[in-house]
Amino acid sequence: MPHPLKDAETGTDTGNVSLSVAQGDLLWTPTAERVERSNLFRYTEWLEHEKGHVFEDYQALWTWSVEEVDTFWASLWEYFQVDASRTYNSILSGATMPEAVWFEGARLNFCQHLLRHEANNPDRTVIHAFSETGPHLQISWAELGSSVRSMATALRNLGIKPGDRIVSYLPNIPETAIAMMAATAIGAVWASAAPEFGAGTVIDRFAQLDPKLIFVTDGYSFAGVERDRSRQVEEIIAGLPSLEHVVHVPFRKPSSHPARLMANTLPWDALAKTVAPDASDFRYEQVAHDHPLWILFSSGTTGLPKAIIHSHAGMLLEQLRAQHFCAELRPDSTIFFYTTTSWMVWNSLYSALVTGASVVIYDGNPLYPNSSALWHITEASGATVLGLSPSLVTKMDQDGVKPATAFDLSALEMVILGGAPSTPHTFAWFYQNVKEDLWVTSQSGGTEICSAITGAVAFLPVYAAEMQGRVLGIHVESWNEAGESVRDEIGELVICAAFPSMPVGFWNDPDRQRYHDSYFSDFPGVWRQGDLFVINTRGGCYIHGRSDATLNRHGVRIGTAEIYRTLEHIREIEDCMVIAPLLNGEPEMLLFVTRQDNDPLTSELEQRIRRALKETNSPRHVPDRILLAPSIPYTITGKRLEVPIRRILEGLPASKVANPDLMRDPASLDWYVKLSQNLTSGMKGQ
Repeated sequence: MPHPLKDAETGTDTGNVSLSVAQGDLLWTPTAERVERSNLFRYTEWLEHEKGHVFEDYQALWTWSVEEVDTFWASLWEYFQVDASRTYNSILSGATMPEAVWFEGARLNFCQHLLRHEANNPDRTVIHAFSETGPHLQISWAELGSSVRSMATALRNLGIKPGDRIVSYLPNIPETAIAMMAATAIGAVWASAAPEFGAGTVIDRFAQLDPKLIFVTDGYSFAGVERDRSRQVEEIIAGLPSLEHVVHVPFRKPSSHPARLMANTLPWDALAKTVAPDASDFRYEQVAHDHPLWILFSSGTTGLPKAIIHSHAGMLLEQLRAQHFCAELRPDSTIFFYTTTSWMVWNSLYSALVTGASVVIYDGNPLYPNSSALWHITEASGATVLGLSPSLVTKMDQDGVKPATAFDLSALEMVILGGAPSTPHTFAWFYQNVKEDLWVTSQSGGTEICSAITGAVAFLPVYAAEMQGRVLGIHVESWNEAGESVRDEIGELVICAAFPSMPVGFWNDPDRQRYHDSYFSDFPGVWRQGDLFVINTRGGCYIHGRSDATLNRHGVRIGTAEIYRTLEHIREIEDCMVIAPLLNGEPEMLLFVTRQDNDPLTSELEQRIRRALKETNSPRHVPDRILLAPSIPYTITGKRLEVPIRRILEGLPASKVANPDLMRDPASLDWYVKLSQNLTSGMKGQ
């Protein structure tokens, strides 16, 4: 069948793609020239010349990378010339997950590799910073390196030692990046939360870590509104008794200062002026292979958010692989991925510095002052790679945005879609409205690995809504309930072999029981990600949403327990359940509530629910719709049937997802089955 956009052999343009494109339609094929200038191609040439490995296609290369997983990761250590004060004794010890240990004996520093390109082009802009209210800021490699070394020296002067926890309550501004790099440069452990989060949500996370120092700001701007966070900052500091130091980054006015912080609160500007050694004399803390780098939070359905520990060595090797081979970044690249400081994409975005590439950040609403906001930034920064969520693309489409006619996007080569499953329409929109010669990719990863596990492959064509393939070095499969690998049918996404960026563990989980229960309880020794997953016969991949009850809100994973804890304080609510089914191709967060005596759901009560979730947690915790239900389904053991109800609303028969014998009240499903039928027929409420 002829290619609708390109000639499959030459990759030349042949016409416009229709928005009626179907899943799996061929949309774009890379030219031979583009393949041969890719990082992935150069790596395969090195493998052939240096190691004698020759692979006929990407599938063969991938198979080698997971069947000889230790050899593959050892080749990356050599290929990327990892700078370690002491190399590893063994690549992989105890190959069975979760006991596997990577690069044992090595001593190195992650931040050292982020900044090692500074000397190559000190005057090149490495950070383009945009905001709703300020000018376009450009920070050079030399300025960034100097700022990080000054802040790192200031932290050392305050008595911060390797292993101490440093946390941040800052938006996506350059100061946050400088603080993160300074902390990791001296071996401190980093964790961050965006200021849109309420105090309770932040304390739930940070109190687990007993942090010694916090960076805070007293406000931020979003959608044209300045939002004061002084009260939240005070509550957070009061809720973290382990704090010894507070560093204040003022919002807008340098003289502003929130009340009642701590007696020894320090201004950012004072620390930033600390005299530090030159680049050649600065000492990066050389830490062990398993030394904690940063902690990311991924909420479960019960209890406190999981505090996931990533290591210096594991994350460095993972990001070297991902940034070079998935994002295909080079020293002349510029990547812009819209994110907040609470999403693992923020950590991954700054990890792009390992390639020498520049990054673009935006502190604000991606749809403010209109749906073209991200395209203004893409043009102004000369971004070569743009990352965003499919939901933002949907909004741009609804608003009639036509980037190709309004902006100079000649530098743009690649789009990365993440945070939710993509649709064929999403892919087609870019070819119709942005440019025809564009590498549009969808990638899937997770907070647990802070990277991609399926996604872009420079050698392969683009098919509508399809992730091009499984990434090198991570043995991803789709398994049915019997633990058998399947093709062209929905299964569980599993990882069958150890990989370097798997967490060291969870904080405050000394026997690793919670870590084990989270990923290895279903298939011993095999990682269960919690996604519904399809691998087709040509190796392309699709994610069909979560197979557990974790919510995914615009790329940020939220545990249902966070919402339930907040709503417990609203006495008019008898019970509740929250799910996020895929409806019309997009995830929609639905909150079901019950009331005593069949009382109605008033607009006043609905507004209070939304306000409580927004102020206590964050705007992402606010549901798209609140529905009054007659009852909430439970198992006999007292667990809400979140996943079965979600699957019912996505169209699966109740008999396929719920066992009546294990339910308190099997009849409680009837109302949700009827709701599903109404949703299918286009009815949007009750």
